[in-house]
Amino acid sequence: MTAATTTAAPPGAHVVPGGVRFALRTAAPDAWLVLMRPDDGAVLREIRMDRAPGAGGLHTVTVPGLVPGTFHYGFRVAPRPGGTGPSPVLLDPYAAELGGGGAWGERPAYRSALPDGSFDWGDDRPPGIPAADLVVYELHVRGFTRHGSSGVARPGTYAGLREKIPYLRQLGVNCVELLPVAEFDETDNTYTDPATGRPLPNYWGYNTVGFLAPKAAYAADRRPGGPGRELKELVKALHAAGIEVLLDVVLGHTAEGDRRGPLLSFRALDEPAYYLLGPDGAYRNLTATGNTVNANHPVTRAFLLDCLRHWATEYRVDGFRFDMASILARGTDGALLEEPPLLAEIAADPVLAGRRLIAEATDAAGAYQVGSFPHHGRFAEWNMRYRDAARRLLAGRPGSVAEFATRLVGSPDLYAGRPATASVNYVTCHDGYTLADLTTYERRRNEANGEGGRDGVADEDSWNCGHEGPTRNLDIRRLRERQARNAFLLLLTSQGVPMFPAGDELGRTQRGNNNAYSQDSPTGWLDWAGLARHRDLYTFVRRCLAFRRAEPVLRREHHPVDTLPDGWPLPPVSWHGEEPGQPDWSEGSTLLAALLHEERPSPGGPPSTVYLAVNSGHGPRALRVPDPPPGTRWHLFADTAAPPGRQAHRAGAEPPCPSPHHSLAAHSALALVARPLKSAL
Repeated sequence: MTAATTTAAPPGAHVVPGGVRFALRTAAPDAWLVLMRPDDGAVLREIRMDRAPGAGGLHTVTVPGLVPGTFHYGFRVAPRPGGTGPSPVLLDPYAAELGGGGAWGERPAYRSALPDGSFDWGDDRPPGIPAADLVVYELHVRGFTRHGSSGVARPGTYAGLREKIPYLRQLGVNCVELLPVAEFDETDNTYTDPATGRPLPNYWGYNTVGFLAPKAAYAADRRPGGPGRELKELVKALHAAGIEVLLDVVLGHTAEGDRRGPLLSFRALDEPAYYLLGPDGAYRNLTATGNTVNANHPVTRAFLLDCLRHWATEYRVDGFRFDMASILARGTDGALLEEPPLLAEIAADPVLAGRRLIAEATDAAGAYQVGSFPHHGRFAEWNMRYRDAARRLLAGRPGSVAEFATRLVGSPDLYAGRPATASVNYVTCHDGYTLADLTTYERRRNEANGEGGRDGVADEDSWNCGHEGPTRNLDIRRLRERQARNAFLLLLTSQGVPMFPAGDELGRTQRGNNNAYSQDSPTGWLDWAGLARHRDLYTFVRRCLAFRRAEPVLRREHHPVDTLPDGWPLPPVSWHGEEPGQPDWSEGSTLLAALLHEERPSPGGPPSTVYLAVNSGHGPRALRVPDPPPGTRWHLFADTAAPPGRQAHRAGAEPPCPSPHHSLAAHSALALVARPLKSAL
């Protein structure tokens, strides 16, 4: 027996007294609910849904006696005029879980599911870390623990990542940014391994199938409701450890591709509402995936907002990084909008209030909105200008000193009138070379991706330190290790929010592959043996993170200026060269030196002063360091060219500098901190 609802209902499947109510929004004139057996997907019955009058194409039906976790379901819709026969069984865009996915690598037969969503959050509280204190650690849930060296009981899963929380705390990061965890089809890749002929996976997961459903193959427990519970347990445990959780969300395209791709849901439900179409009806492919979501259409806008609200409330995540966010700024004709309604609604949404919003302010069609993304005072940005400037400085490229100076103080040219924390700074991320490869390769090695080595970015401003690829030359290997330390020291002393990908602190390599989206293999996994091989680098990064926490001057929300405030002994930032007050801003300069000072970082707190110098040239430089504030003396925190064990010191235990004169080795960086004179006794 069925009873149709006659009033508007929230889309999806929802438990109501005595049963489950289903609601589907579609432009089709008729729709049917399809109930299926969960173990094999066999159809049990089909029930015609009632169209709710005046509800914008909403079809509803309530089925008494259904219990969450005991059935799968889908929908059929009638064809549009000119079509023949009803559609195949479609997924519910609002499905809270997708069944039929199987273990990782098995070709899925997806079906919508309604899990028992009960979960005891206990005393869970968001960490609420101030933006200026945030350190983002980007990771792939599967790749983080899939390698045999991870030592976890359930590798490649949410549970496996949970086992590594002590490592995250010990390292000193306080925020993880997870590559896509919404359900995706890892078997959806047309390329094959050129060495074996086997199909390659879509390992990263930037091809969303279920926008509200957790990736089931990332769960050790794949029973009904298991993936959701396991992900919630991970979020809860991370929060208890003081670590925030950001999700990398893919809202600009779907796994349906173009009309040659799989028919999953959106294309049959309301193609013109969900996808950008050209005048000829063809798909606009602004994402290089075959389709582009019509993000600012009212129907799609409501759906995308509901997706974000779901993850924020059901999984209590702390924020989102928006993949190819410029797609969300495009209108129904594909053109960039000055005031995109979706972004305004996300920024103002009360459910999302307090969640972090971070935009990748580009797309595959050439939009580049870094510094100009419609932020509404809420969106931060992945600062690609920081990435490029840091890489060019490390490689000693012309003009890089002056460019990086602006990035060091939070990119005020891009984010004027906004906090420095609008800039998420990074040197590397999942997309491109690892930090170790940035110092090892100048030519991408992507042949294993099956695309003839032509995929990925051709020029990443990398420098191989004089030899392409691995080498036994100790001088080159030491230089590469020093360059990695230089990168971390610059990143963690810059204004803004630092971010780095998992494994860079362990010397992780992809052997020159700078587009490892299809590498579910040791190439794409984190080899934990790197902790032993690169112990010095790990210790250096850990101490840099502790130093950043200890020095408020490195975590300012405002952009420092070089004018002297009343009552301050030093300006918030001053620039220097081999001699104090004599910076070299010429095109060929290879020396950048800055003195950062904050007189009153907190009420009643002591001043915080740091001096930073980097030499990107091939020869040593002799420096005379400017005087520290009165009553203090300089102490050495880091010298990236020092012998192992002395490259960085524990915060608060830095040795005093005997002289204002320092020799800065080629391709090295130096950081000093001012301590009260009594601390030298």
